Amino acid sequence: MKKNDSYVTVEGFNIRLTNVDKVLWPEYGITKGDYIKYLVDISPYILKYLQDRAIVFTRYPDGIHGKSFYQKNCPNYAPEWIKIFSIKSSERSIRYILVDDIKTLVWVGNQACIEFHPWHSRIGSLDFPDYAIFDLDPMGNTDFDDALQLAAALKKALDLKGIKSFPKTSGASGLQVYVPLEPIYTYKQVQDFTKFFSMIIVNAFPKKTTIVRQVDKREGKLYMDYLQNIKGKTIIAPYSVRPRPEAAVSAPLTWDEVIEGNVDRKNFTIRTILDRVKDVGDLFSGAIEEKQNIDSILKFIEENRNHLEGF
Repeated sequence: MKKNDSYVTVEGFNIRLTNVDKVLWPEYGITKGDYIKYLVDISPYILKYLQDRAIVFTRYPDGIHGKSFYQKNCPNYAPEWIKIFSIKSSERSIRYILVDDIKTLVWVGNQACIEFHPWHSRIGSLDFPDYAIFDLDPMGNTDFDDALQLAAALKKALDLKGIKSFPKTSGASGLQVYVPLEPIYTYKQVQDFTKFFSMIIVNAFPKKTTIVRQVDKREGKLYMDYLQNIKGKTIIAPYSVRPRPEAAVSAPLTWDEVIEGNVDRKNFTIRTILDRVKDVGDLFSGAIEEKQNIDSILKFIEENRNHLEGF
């Protein structure tokens, strides 16, 4: 065993931790050991958003400024107790890691898996997501304040149809809004739903936002990315840390914070988010606990598809 290696017992299993003194976020001196401790501390909150879902990780073995890579397949050297779930496509079969418990969270943390990207559907209902996602991504002529304003407008549109929604920061420059659903809708139906409401926002704010996919044709506007709702697509999990200098975290917000524009992203980091959660609780739990029906909206879209511009 190397000098900086050690063993910890988690849920009855011995896990070897390696290079715990390695600095992953150099600007703030945050080490791999600090990161693993964060994962243990945040586990009561983050695990519910990872359990029963295939996870795509982004690994940074040499810190956030070093080379990184996506990991889907469970490596052959993983311990036997790591749960995996295989998903077959026409091209190959991928053995995804299931992060269902603290010991797995610690193990992937030791692999320097910094970003956790879960599927939108659970392994028991892969074709039917249990939430829809609106990904608000500011471009050159828009910023985070615009994302707040447009998210607030999106909430109003959803509220008019009696649809509950839950906002969080991306941990970078944007916002994401989740709409919890009964897992009975196909990805195509969920995409139609998000496209419909994204078009409402674009029509209301044509100078600020767009649903144009091509980056060079967005004119610096905020991109309403409804195309996140595709089977196999993933997005950053709540409470997952990002590879940014301040170790920003994807943080759940209240709608009052969004509407008032009272959001300072600097307050949501690996060093501050635990205090926030202790104060306000898990603001995002409804995003997976609520189960909503969107039949009437899908029926409207289908009946008016030929008259809806852009559909």
